[in-house]
Amino acid sequence: MITLLALDLAFPLPRAALARPDGGLVVTAEDGTPLRTYPSADGVWRYPVAADQVSPLYYDALLTFEDRWFYWHPGVNPVAMARAAWQWARSGRVVSGGSTLTMQVARMVDPRLHYGDRSLRGKLRQVLRALQLEWHLSKAQILALYLNHAPMGGIVEGVEMASRAYLGKPSSQLSHAEAALLTALPQAPSRLRPDRAPAAAQAARDKVLDRLRDLGTWDAATVADARIEQVIVQPLRARWLAPLAAERLRQGTRVLARESSAKTGSRPPGGSGTGQGPNPAADIASGASRGSASAPSAAVPPGLPLRAASLPTTARTVVRSTLDIELQSAVETMLLDRVDALPPKVSMAVLVMDNDTLATKVYAGSADFSDRRRANHVDMVRGVRSPGSTLKPFLYAMALDDGLIHSESLLVDAPQSFGGYRPGNFQAAFSGPVSVSDALQRSLNVPAVDLLDRVGPARFASNLRAAGLRLRMGTGISPNLSLILGGGGTTLEELVAAYRALARGGMAGQPRLEPDAPRVEARIMSPGAAFIVREILENGGHPDRPFYDGPRGLAWKTGTSFGFRDAWAVGVTDGFTIGVWVGRPDGTPNPGFFGANVAAPLLQDIVAALPAPPPAPRKPPAEVTQVSICWPLGLAASVTSPALCQIRRQAWALDGAVPPTLPDRVAPAGPIETLWISPITGHRTRPTCSVPGEPVQVARWPTYLQPWLESGLLAAYAPPPWDPACRAAGARSGLRIEGVDTGAQLLPVPGGRDITVGVRALGGSGTVWWLLDGQPQQQSPGTAAVTLKLRENGKHAVTAMDEAGRYDSVSFTVRGLPGTAASGK
Repeated sequence: MITLLALDLAFPLPRAALARPDGGLVVTAEDGTPLRTYPSADGVWRYPVAADQVSPLYYDALLTFEDRWFYWHPGVNPVAMARAAWQWARSGRVVSGGSTLTMQVARMVDPRLHYGDRSLRGKLRQVLRALQLEWHLSKAQILALYLNHAPMGGIVEGVEMASRAYLGKPSSQLSHAEAALLTALPQAPSRLRPDRAPAAAQAARDKVLDRLRDLGTWDAATVADARIEQVIVQPLRARWLAPLAAERLRQGTRVLARESSAKTGSRPPGGSGTGQGPNPAADIASGASRGSASAPSAAVPPGLPLRAASLPTTARTVVRSTLDIELQSAVETMLLDRVDALPPKVSMAVLVMDNDTLATKVYAGSADFSDRRRANHVDMVRGVRSPGSTLKPFLYAMALDDGLIHSESLLVDAPQSFGGYRPGNFQAAFSGPVSVSDALQRSLNVPAVDLLDRVGPARFASNLRAAGLRLRMGTGISPNLSLILGGGGTTLEELVAAYRALARGGMAGQPRLEPDAPRVEARIMSPGAAFIVREILENGGHPDRPFYDGPRGLAWKTGTSFGFRDAWAVGVTDGFTIGVWVGRPDGTPNPGFFGANVAAPLLQDIVAALPAPPPAPRKPPAEVTQVSICWPLGLAASVTSPALCQIRRQAWALDGAVPPTLPDRVAPAGPIETLWISPITGHRTRPTCSVPGEPVQVARWPTYLQPWLESGLLAAYAPPPWDPACRAAGARSGLRIEGVDTGAQLLPVPGGRDITVGVRALGGSGTVWWLLDGQPQQQSPGTAAVTLKLRENGKHAVTAMDEAGRYDSVSFTVRGLPGTAASGK
């Protein structure tokens, strides 16, 4: 006994070999299906498996064919060894080794033993290692080592990896024929590879089946049925489903491994750095105590001493993701179907998150991982890009929570200047009076910039950042009005996290890629604001006029960044939040590609593939009420005089607040104005005018809507014209020049000899006279545009004056012209 202990200490088991798989990594879907396999440091694929995850049919085949006395012998079968010794003595060479499963495991863990060594010295070493294994490990641990490290041909080791690599299924689902095939492979793994030598593999499988029939493990009918199956296996190749998600998880486990090594002062096993975790063989050993590791064809004899020993821990070899294998496959197929119709270098990315669990169900970081021309290795789920108009829902939600607006507040979609910033709409046209619902549904730019100017860009960016949506600005650039049109950078992942708030009471949620990842949520808007914004994006936002566009139950928003660099579509259903990005990963323009024509159709196809019951009726939160409001004042109809309620609309109000229309940016006067109207002519007069008039209170429309009051949608609500006898030497307030701003610097186009400026007067009445640098130029009716041509460098001033004597003047500088004069046309 002392001699055995001394030998055991002098020649210890190779613990590093016991702790394999030496850095091999398998990233799986939620159901355990491999998404991507990474070889270990020695270039081998391994997929650790627990005993209760392997089909009982495999145990039947393995223990009957390889070692029927596995649970009885101490590592060596004396009968088999005696037979092998007699054959050696008779023939002078090793005919059969009499190997047990333990002896085969000894050959796996001892680097000095290999499958080609049939010498007496090698066999003796193998026997001694087998006895040593039985002394240190339990039967369950030894069986676990075999399950996970048996050579299966090529770079494949272990029954689970072989089952998935060759058969495309987990080892828990093996048929009789497949169990026999995987039992036969370790006999000659190179020669019997079913992907290269299917006939030889089938012959070896049939030999196993015959042995099982002869020994009565399986009946003749079962074996006969199993022999009918042909050995037809899929080519041995790497897994590439959700490859960028798998790579992200692999990088994450490497970080964890480095952190763990820094704390313990050791290096990760195998140098792979894939994270620390329990050894799979030890897991099987613990499972054996519950009876799950015992082979079905043999029982552990009572009283047989089995010394269980914990194996060394190793790097994490299986990383389970939250991805849904069927949805991931369906979306990747959709991308591949579309990719050939895209221009060169254009890629796509998709992220789908479960709203309840925050689990990422689909993660496609590129359109085609096999196409390097499309920057296939760039993960655009995490790429920082301009979000275009996709941030507008959060601005309107913030304004709702601030009490600035309700769903039908009157906004102005007309040319405006905000401190020199002059946004336009995507269609290069303006609609005049629009509601909040219309402005958001149609993604109008000017109303959004107007609202952001009142909310505050810095405050808006801070609110988004607190909820996990961080807007990246250039060095030294502070948040400004361009943010709402894509002036800052964010990621598809952050957008999906934020949009989830629309379906979950205003709570944004960070997508989780692993089941045990922490749950991170943050409030980005109130439940009431979330309900109203979702209603706008899904149904149009009109309580009295349901609006349906696309799949029922989907609230969605598109976005296009400047220069057609990025096309977005983000949407929410009751169950999921979905984000789509289309563009070039290098950031170059992609003319003609915008959110509505390339990203939105893909979004709707993905939604159609998602598992979802019919949407249930949505009940507004208690703080959201339906109210009738009046334009142009914006107040509730119940508190508005009928004479001031020119247009009535149904709106969603939050917390009982029905705020008035936003203050006029041109005229400082209040929303209600007193006009003096002649009862004889119907024209406007003044109390000091010779033409008598009577006072009438009217609701004022925003000044920027004056062109629409004079003609078009609002012509019926325009004030009457002035009586010619009542023109007054008026005040400057109330009239504003639109088209050029005070302090502006104008430059010609390259090679130009003059500068053309279009201007018009807002807030005036009747004929407007125009002066350039004090010299009369021309006159225009009402808000009609005037064209001025500038041909001289230097400072200039344009003045407009209407019939009532009101006037406005702007001064600006012209640079870069070669001419000598300034004129108007």
